[in-house]
Amino acid sequence: MTVPRVLATATIMGSGARHRQGERGREAVALVTLYLVWGSTYLAIRLGLDGFPPFVLGALRFFIGGGAILLFLRWRGLPLGDRREWMSAAVVGTLLLLGGNGLVIWSEQWVPTGVAAVLVATVPLWTVLLEALLFRAPPSRWAAAAVLVGTVGVAVLAGPRDWGVGGVPWWGAAALLVASLSWAAGTVLARRLSRPTSALTATGQQMLFGGLGFAVVALALGEFARWDPTRTPPTAWAALAYLVVAGSWIGFTAYLWLLEHSTPARATSYAYVNPAVAVLLGWALRGEPLTGRVLLALLLVAGAVALVLRDAVRPVPAAPPARRRRPRSRCPAP
Repeated sequence: MTVPRVLATATIMGSGARHRQGERGREAVALVTLYLVWGSTYLAIRLGLDGFPPFVLGALRFFIGGGAILLFLRWRGLPLGDRREWMSAAVVGTLLLLGGNGLVIWSEQWVPTGVAAVLVATVPLWTVLLEALLFRAPPSRWAAAAVLVGTVGVAVLAGPRDWGVGGVPWWGAAALLVASLSWAAGTVLARRLSRPTSALTATGQQMLFGGLGFAVVALALGEFARWDPTRTPPTAWAALAYLVVAGSWIGFTAYLWLLEHSTPARATSYAYVNPAVAVLLGWALRGEPLTGRVLLALLLVAGAVALVLRDAVRPVPAAPPARRRRPRSRCPAP
């Protein structure tokens, strides 16, 4: 191999390594953003329910969030997607937002925010199971171990005292489990259905359909007729603004970006961190006790996330050096 060719090969390899490092850095930023933002939305939802019926809250959140994104894209002259992408957005947006987020909002009328986050932490388990059942994609040993360790962690965090008779209404717990299954189904399908190359465009499309679904349910339940905007407290309006800006624009875009550039297990690892974030917010802002049991759960949750990250950054074996080969036949292999 000549010297210029060696230098060119080294330059290409160095460029590829820098690209992989940059990709990992963006992935880490997206994950941390998702952990912090979506971990705090449970408290924001509870504050919003002080002034909004549950499905009115969801309709306003996603209509405002999705509509603003699409208007911004139109103003910039960017494409809004073709018909096939809009049809995919209708399916995924309904599963993720109406089925997943909608049932979470509805259940938080009775279920404490921390317990809700614990039940939603089953999303990675449902995701791995759906991948295996529907697409014959069995999880790696690291992803399976992460599901196991994370499940133990959230069980320790909930504990028998939180799950005692009368502690959590069965309908609220059942709704949260169905919400987790719906979100997992949307996650799996989002990776396979046609979608725009821009995560921001996909976010706007799916939020618009999610908001439409919320509005239909709110009308059917008579929530708009019962809601009086003049009696909605400022804290509820502030919670709605936070859900739109942080929970929807920032968090949802980061989530869709992870679905495009990462594995399902890693993208849904936020579910194991959300209970920890909820506990820490309660301790910092509301003076809730931080017990040894909670610290043990946090260690288990951190271990689950570490296993998910380990699965995503496994080194890829280097390709063998190219060798000269004789011309091959154009006939297909048997």
